[in-house]
Amino acid sequence: MQRRTLLKLGVGAGVAVALAGWGAAVWRPGWVDGRLSADAKPMWAALARAVLEGVLPSDPGVQKLALEHHLARLETAIAGLAPATRGELSELMALLGTAPGRLALTGLSVPWAQATVPEIQAALQAMRVSDSDTRQQVYHALRDLTNAAWFADAGTWVALGYPGPVAI
Repeated sequence: MQRRTLLKLGVGAGVAVALAGWGAAVWRPGWVDGRLSADAKPMWAALARAVLEGVLPSDPGVQKLALEHHLARLETAIAGLAPATRGELSELMALLGTAPGRLALTGLSVPWAQATVPEIQAALQAMRVSDSDTRQQVYHALRDLTNAAWFADAGTWVALGYPGPVAI
C-alpha cells in the first residue's frame, strides 16, 4: 500500500468515525412509516430542481405543485424497493440530512433548502466524477431515483419526445 493511500484511508476512517459519533446523536431516518421524513423532503425537492432543471415548470406556483406530485411519486418508487434497499436509502437520506454528512458526501456546505440550483448541480457533478466509488454510487442513486420518479408520470413524457407505449 502506498503512503498516500494509507493517509487517505486514515483520514477517511477518522471522518467516518467522527460523523458516526455525531450523527448518532441527531440521527433521524429518511424513511418513516412508509413515507419520506420531514427532513428528507427538502433534500429531494432541491435535488429535483437541480436534476430536472429545464424540464420543471418555470412558474413558481406550478413548479411547487409539480414538485409535490414528484415527491409523492418518489415515495411510491421507494416503497416498491426491497426492504433492505429501503433501509440503506433511509440511512443515506439521514446522513445527507446532517451538515457533516452532506458536506462529506456531496461537498455542499449549505442546507438543501437554501442551496441554489447551480450549487447543487456543481455538487452532483463533483460526485459524478469523484475518485470515490461511494460518492459516485450516491450520485447515481440520487439522480436515478429523481429521474425515475419524475418520468413515471405520463404527463412528463413530452419533454423526452416519448409518445407513450404503442397500442397493441
